[in-house]
Amino acid sequence: MSEKIDIVIPWVNGTDPVWLEEKRKYEIGISSDKDSSAKRYRDMDNLQYVFRGIEKHMPWVNHIFFLTYGHLPQWLNTDNPRLRVVNHKDFIPEEFLPTFSSHVIELNMHRIQGLGEHFIYFNDDIFVLKDTKETDFFRDGLPCDSNIPAIVVPTLTRFPMIVFNTVAYINKNFNKRRFIKEQPGKWYNLKYGISNLFKAFIFSQGPAYIGFKNIHVANSYNKSTLREVWNAEPDILLSTCSHKFRSDNDVNQYLFRYWQLASGKFSPAKVRGHSFRLTDSNKELLDYIRKRKNIMVCINDTDLITDFDKVKMDVNNALKKILPDKSSFEI
Repeated sequence: MSEKIDIVIPWVNGTDPVWLEEKRKYEIGISSDKDSSAKRYRDMDNLQYVFRGIEKHMPWVNHIFFLTYGHLPQWLNTDNPRLRVVNHKDFIPEEFLPTFSSHVIELNMHRIQGLGEHFIYFNDDIFVLKDTKETDFFRDGLPCDSNIPAIVVPTLTRFPMIVFNTVAYINKNFNKRRFIKEQPGKWYNLKYGISNLFKAFIFSQGPAYIGFKNIHVANSYNKSTLREVWNAEPDILLSTCSHKFRSDNDVNQYLFRYWQLASGKFSPAKVRGHSFRLTDSNKELLDYIRKRKNIMVCINDTDLITDFDKVKMDVNNALKKILPDKSSFEI
């Protein structure tokens, strides 16, 4: 494609004493639906492998926008011409700062100065395992994605409630039956896999979306979509941004992704990777990394780990084996 593609990566140093002190000020008296848990900010000490994977397997990327409260990894080469270090105060409106919610960061990405129309949103736990092409992420100016239906079951856990909220706003703005009639090839598509094609037939009835399969890897976005959603639904976005910590009443970046899917402003593509939740036994994950089973992998930290240091060592040794060489983003 003619236009360049950027990457956005948010990061927080959960051990920074200045950040911790400010976080404690806002934790006082917060309600129980807020998420300020320590594990959300725990560091696996493997961010360098995110950069190594991008440089080795995504050499066509234009700039990496690294979003931070103000702290930086000691090893980061800030002189790299492809790196743009962006402080939260440089793009998030002042009334929402400081923030300790990833949702606030995500919902304001379109405000990042210099960010191109086409960008890929990473998390600091997403690693690129094998060579990629621009057309794995964008085709004909449209973000590549897999439009796979899924049932969203409301529970008392935080993430399903946020997804439930997000799907509700999609149904407020879009009609599934009309979408299938107008763009059937983006609902029924073999690129999503045979089993998912069957799901498409099963869940094709009715005007409302019951949910979308969340593929927790890097997502492709058109910046103009974020602006479009802000114009259409400013109230819920402003409400989410007013929360210092994650709340059950929030929406998140998936509102932008679902909006692209429901509007048809995407290019059908294969699933690009897989997400794993860490436990004390991670054989399947380690095998996935070593055998490079797909383009990328997401490694979610959890509270299921009793020996964090051992798990961290096992994961990082696997990453080091496939990405042993320093990138130009490291000093």
